[in-house]
Amino acid sequence: MTKQLRRLSVVVLLMFLSLFAATSVIQVALAGQLNENPENRRTLYDSYEVQRGTVYAGSTAIASSEPSDDVYSWIRTYPDAEMWAPVTGFINPVLRSSTGLEYAMNAALAGTGSQQFLTRLDQIVSGQPPRGSNVLLSLDPKLQKVAYDALDGLEGSVVAMEPDTGRILAMATSPSYDTNLLASHNSSAVKEADQKLQDDPLRPLTNRATRETEPPGSTFKLVVASAALSSGKYTPESTFDNPATFTLPGTDNVLHNFDRGTCGPGEKTTLETALRLSCNIPMAELALELGTDAIREQAQKFGFNSGFEIPLDVTASSYPEGFDAPQTALSGIGQTDVRATPLQMAMVAAGIANDGVVMNPRMVDRVVSPNLTVQDEPADTEFGRAVTPEVAETMTKMMTGNVKNGAASGARIDGVDVAGKTGTAEHNPGDPYTLWFTGFAPAEDPKVVVTVMVENGGGLGQNGTSNGIAAPIAKKVIEAVLSE
Repeated sequence: MTKQLRRLSVVVLLMFLSLFAATSVIQVALAGQLNENPENRRTLYDSYEVQRGTVYAGSTAIASSEPSDDVYSWIRTYPDAEMWAPVTGFINPVLRSSTGLEYAMNAALAGTGSQQFLTRLDQIVSGQPPRGSNVLLSLDPKLQKVAYDALDGLEGSVVAMEPDTGRILAMATSPSYDTNLLASHNSSAVKEADQKLQDDPLRPLTNRATRETEPPGSTFKLVVASAALSSGKYTPESTFDNPATFTLPGTDNVLHNFDRGTCGPGEKTTLETALRLSCNIPMAELALELGTDAIREQAQKFGFNSGFEIPLDVTASSYPEGFDAPQTALSGIGQTDVRATPLQMAMVAAGIANDGVVMNPRMVDRVVSPNLTVQDEPADTEFGRAVTPEVAETMTKMMTGNVKNGAASGARIDGVDVAGKTGTAEHNPGDPYTLWFTGFAPAEDPKVVVTVMVENGGGLGQNGTSNGIAAPIAKKVIEAVLSE
């Protein structure tokens, strides 16, 4: 009998130890993963029982919790909601959903993440009410306002970032929406507001900086020129045939430069001139010489075909495999199936500005507990080297010429060398263009990279130009940074 009891005791002990180990793994090791699982509704419900942490941009609270007089205890409020909507997103118990940083940083803000374990334990022991952690962002409120105001109702976005760290300083999109409407606990009102926004053809709920991909147009010529210089077979003085029309290989399709003329005078033109004047034909010729594999490899070094979390989820920009000759030629001018987010084109310019090294973009500086303990402080990390320092220097010189006396003159700033590139992306015949600018300043010691993307031709159809609309927006943002 004693032997049987001993065996039973061993079995019970093993079962207890197995249960203890399993619960420990679930509650500690897997806590963060389970809390961040969008299918875990319990986490969403629990997040309304605590005072959710505040999201700060600088010293400005852009998302915070206030007591509510209903079953959810707290309601989320968003000052300057439309300006910050693409960053904060919203969280709502009625819709059972969250977006933006409210979703991406939910575990920290709700205080349910693995890094908040000791804080939760301290709150339980001390009898303090549960509170989430605060999230401090890299974004600058003054710069965000300049970027948002500069869009002035246009359909588009602006991204500003530090090239040497990857810290995002501004991220504005337009049109935007009032996140307070979707944070309301009034069931009928919030559902009506949500449906209206969902049905809006201008897609105000879309974060155009991170989720919208468009043909990058001539801004992609920075990638093609980088590939050429990196090959060692080309210099800024390398020459190309200079016709006014170019028939794509194996087709009857004719390619023109933007002004329908040649790329400067003469039967030949140079790589430097082609980039400065943003000529299509020599860049298409160059793309054919390089080949689609070399261009795709260079694009991937800048971040194409890779997804990012900043911690917002960023749609991967794409340079697909398998382009034929005419597609390769068109890819040289950022057309065909080449697609990019504004954040991606900011990474291209940032890689050039940072001596050829592309940094991973990020927008969170610190996560701080209610007792001011720093729980997380993301480090600056490298995505990889895109080009050598020598190639980056050459590209910077050519981009500076593009602003000084080329196609991007709308970004000129007196007393400051700005390096930049415009782009005008075409769609179906007759459709308005998408207008681009990406660049950085000061060229000799870059402090900020700015990318602007404006859809629908800036409201001017095919009469809207990147130099007339996108470049001046970037100029305002750059001036705001340099004036601080």
